[in-house]
Amino acid sequence: MAGRRATLAAGGTGGHMFPAQALAEALIARGWAVTLSTDARGARYAGGFPVAVRIEEVSAATFARGGVLARALVPLRLAAGVAAAVVAMLRTRPAVVVGFGGYPSIPALLAAWLLRVPRIIHEQNGVPGTVNRVLAGRVQAVACGTWPTDLPEGVAAQHTGNPVRASVLARAGAPYIAPGDHPLSLLVIGGSQGARILSDVVPAALAALPAPLRARLRVAQQARAEDIDRVRAAHAAAGIDAEVAPFFDDIPARLAEAQLVISRAGASSIADITVIGRPAVLIPFAAAAADHQTANARAIAATGAAEVVAEADLSPESLARLLDNLLSAPQPAATMAAAALAAGRPDATDRLIALIDTLTPEPEGRP
Repeated sequence: MAGRRATLAAGGTGGHMFPAQALAEALIARGWAVTLSTDARGARYAGGFPVAVRIEEVSAATFARGGVLARALVPLRLAAGVAAAVVAMLRTRPAVVVGFGGYPSIPALLAAWLLRVPRIIHEQNGVPGTVNRVLAGRVQAVACGTWPTDLPEGVAAQHTGNPVRASVLARAGAPYIAPGDHPLSLLVIGGSQGARILSDVVPAALAALPAPLRARLRVAQQARAEDIDRVRAAHAAAGIDAEVAPFFDDIPARLAEAQLVISRAGASSIADITVIGRPAVLIPFAAAAADHQTANARAIAATGAAEVVAEADLSPESLARLLDNLLSAPQPAATMAAAALAAGRPDATDRLIALIDTLTPEPEGRP
């Protein structure tokens, strides 16, 4: 397969970039060359990609943000991005283009459509984003990370699961230590947006737990920079050993050590949690487009792997009751951990590559 190139097109959030990174890692290991097509914002999130990945920035824009003038310029910016992507593909000759969603994926996918390059869309969530929904009819295959996925009528898809990064796969199925009379690790992650409500509610909920349970907690909590001081102060006032930061670069290791995870219901977060096999309390981001995080959470909760709390129902009191139940006895959390591991798809990347291989057969004569 040496010499074949794949162009991966993704937006600038972790939900789009992490599965693209996972696919890039696996393709490079198999001898592919890889290009990441994204915009300037996405390029800032590409630090975890293998150094061998070629990063091409294209012009992209969204109708969802900005004033009247900014929205009026969106078609021009997208057209410029498509033109640049066409020029880039004529130069690099990719064998396949895989889009992961977000407006920055539009130029590469449309350029591939114009050039008749094989195209795949990978949709991470239970409800497709606008871009993937619109372009699903212009690709040869659609892969879904969450199942079931609310696809447009007439669009067939395969359930591959959501690819997870090599650092997550390295801890797949790590042995789970159930809650007991020992230190308990609690990981609180908010995703790339919308973590404020966790900063508001989680410290108060933990403070309401029985003192013996509080004394055993070791908390790692993501919080926005402007919230860090107050979250730290709240944990300290409750006598809780807590590490608070806007970002943890060792999430897989922290997941492996955790007795319980409190998380938003982003598709990539759920994929990481289930591949490693950890019980979770999921709090879907109510403002997520088309409420896709609720669809994600519903799918995994149906397996018994997670408890789901809607933002409208979230309070320190309700969360404290749930955490007390999950952390005061070993069996509830252990049962959820086993269900999470059973629901995980550590082979999601392999499934996606198998789909790519059906569209890009090995050229004859290549060893």
